[in-house]
Amino acid sequence: MSKVVRVAVTGAAGRVSSSLIVRLASGEVFGPNTQVVLQLLELPASIAPAAMKNLEGAMYELQDCGFSTLKDVVITDDPNKAFDGANWAVLVGAAPRGPGEQRSDLIRKNGPGFVSQGKAIASKAASDVRVLVVGNPCNTNCLIAQRNGREVPAERWHAMTR
Repeated sequence: MSKVVRVAVTGAAGRVSSSLIVRLASGEVFGPNTQVVLQLLELPASIAPAAMKNLEGAMYELQDCGFSTLKDVVITDDPNKAFDGANWAVLVGAAPRGPGEQRSDLIRKNGPGFVSQGKAIASKAASDVRVLVVGNPCNTNCLIAQRNGREVPAERWHAMTR
């Protein structure tokens, strides 16, 4: 295997990401001849006390699988480290809509995270980075991240609804 791809995944300890990271690590997404370095981002313990502990467990599960395509797993709560050299960024992490919440409530909650992620992607990711935003509302979160990561060409930013 000569090709290596770095994939950053946010909200990596969450339910949506748990099945995604296995597919990325197994070779199902990039094929059997591409090695994958997963760079997994979670909220700091000061915000979500169990998040990093759960992410550590996910890392050990991936390592136990023994996927020949999984070159390395990096876990962090620092967006700059998570997006460092990333060829792909999958922004899954976002607070879900609670009872009685409107779209605007989600944007107020999730917006600041997508601002910092957009900036980190622009300053740290590989020059060929591609970004897919999954976190709800994904089209608005994608716009927020893209506007804060303008150094990455607009055609490389995608929302799951696109």
